[in-house]
Amino acid sequence: MKRFGSAAWSGNLRDGSGSVSTESGALDDFIFTFFSRYGDKPGTNPEELIGAAHAACFTMSFVRMLGTVNLAPEHLDAKSVVEIEKDGEGFSITSVHLSVSARIPEADEATFQAIAHKAKAFCPVSKLMNTEIGFEATLLPK
Repeated sequence: MKRFGSAAWSGNLRDGSGSVSTESGALDDFIFTFFSRYGDKPGTNPEELIGAAHAACFTMSFVRMLGTVNLAPEHLDAKSVVEIEKDGEGFSITSVHLSVSARIPEADEATFQAIAHKAKAFCPVSKLMNTEIGFEATLLPK
């Protein structure tokens, strides 16, 4: 299986702009600029796209692993915060922090934590990242 995303750019770094698209069409020529990445202007940026991909990947991994013990979430929220910092003449992604909270009425804390941590480790996007990935998991009250 192969999936793709694509990007195009016109102009110089500070005044130009780009667009990003996905094979599925979920993003279709969605704008990104220097200022949407390093400032607060409208548009997307690679780090939030990585975060969204990581959160989605983890969510599917977690739900799959819950299913192996006949559990399913009533509700689940995952978030991946990707931090980028100045590194010499360029920038580096220096950390990622993944968090999940879920309401799973039949789950106990120990089972929830074990499956959540396993899902983090086995998520293909987690495996791709060569950085420390902070993690927390919260089982919401029934």
